[in-house]
Amino acid sequence: MSYPSWNEIRNSFWMQNVNFPQLDAETPSFMRLPLATSPPEIDGADAVIIGAPYVAGWGEYGGVGKDEWLAAPQRVRQQSARYASGYVQEFDIDVFEHLKVVDYGNAAIPPEVVDAPTAENILRAQGAVEDKVNDCLAVGALPIVIGQNSPCGSYAIAKPIAERTAGKVGCICLDTHWDAKPLDRLTMDPRIAGSGSWKHKMYEFHKNMDKRNLVEIGERGMLEDKNMVRAWVAEGTNFYPLWRMRQEFGIDGICEELKHAYTGTDGVFVHFDMDVLGGAGPGPGDTLGELAEPMGMTDYEVIRIAHAIGKRGLSGFSFACIPPGSALTYRAIVYVVMYLLAGIAQTKIEEQA
Repeated sequence: MSYPSWNEIRNSFWMQNVNFPQLDAETPSFMRLPLATSPPEIDGADAVIIGAPYVAGWGEYGGVGKDEWLAAPQRVRQQSARYASGYVQEFDIDVFEHLKVVDYGNAAIPPEVVDAPTAENILRAQGAVEDKVNDCLAVGALPIVIGQNSPCGSYAIAKPIAERTAGKVGCICLDTHWDAKPLDRLTMDPRIAGSGSWKHKMYEFHKNMDKRNLVEIGERGMLEDKNMVRAWVAEGTNFYPLWRMRQEFGIDGICEELKHAYTGTDGVFVHFDMDVLGGAGPGPGDTLGELAEPMGMTDYEVIRIAHAIGKRGLSGFSFACIPPGSALTYRAIVYVVMYLLAGIAQTKIEEQA
């Protein structure tokens, strides 16, 4: 089953006779929320949705066409428009009664970077995302970036957070791959925090980020270099491969282990690389092409972790590698965002009680 057209979605049972803001003719705002088009319009917001449609490489990425990857921010918004409110029935809470959330559109990523991913074009694309994230941080709002590839869907969010935080910054990362190579293989340029190198660059460039405050969840299998993995663990990384997560901790235990990102830190950057779903999410793992690996996390596990993070609080959140093509997978991203926000709202309510 191929992804439906906007006309099919717009005329579906859940969206008949409903009006909502739109970024363009085929892109509704996230969850039918108000659109913000300038920094003054995000003032007072608790959280801000930002799209970062960027994909790395000179051709296909992971064996999947670029158009499928680039469509993620639009398709997540399309699927979110089916939901009439922010009411999360499991918690009996309407998120938007407690949090002001707006959609800040997409970062102004230069279109030429799609066909010409040179180092200079990539840095311009990264800068466009940083600008939006900095706008959010300047007014105390939580940036939530729906991206696809690095640096625009990862490092471009971590960098402003690290630069604006006086103390240490922790990191929680869900991923199938470590992305910890010392050099971006696409450009071979040491300035680029690319798809396979952004995490290494994050710790290289920002001295207030310490691997002892990194919680790394989801890697598995035989792809990684043993010396690299052993070195990161020896340097203090809190590493929870899926085998260990399920055999030793369970989902409750993993949610407790998130504490390591918060110990002694003044901020926490959270990154969900959604290839962590593998074949265990709502869509078949093969939609990820070469990025798919067996024994993936389930959508429930990812959403549950997001909710636990929301309860604790965070400085910024980013998505990368959202599996393409499945409407249900895009809805899973909506759930991650909404259950994260529900956790934030619950903590706010508890603190006000």
